[in-house]
Amino acid sequence: MPKPSGFLYEQHADASVALTHHGRPAGTLRGSRAEKFLAEVVSGDAQLVMARWTGAYKHGNERAARSHPRNRAGRR
Repeated sequence: MPKPSGFLYEQHADASVALTHHGRPAGTLRGSRAEKFLAEVVSGDAQLVMARWTGAYKHGNERAARSHPRNRAGRR
């Protein structure tokens, strides 16, 4: 699985955090969630942390699910 990339975060004066992915808005965190995010992003892999917090985290089973008979019906 490739490492997540393209995530940026910006901390605002009102203590909120805006997350973007390749320049597009991906989420806004406020209050205690913003504090938890900032603590986690400093202590770990920032790109991976941002991917998890935005929900853009791949679980590794996407490729296997693509070949499942239920999902192949629409493709030829």
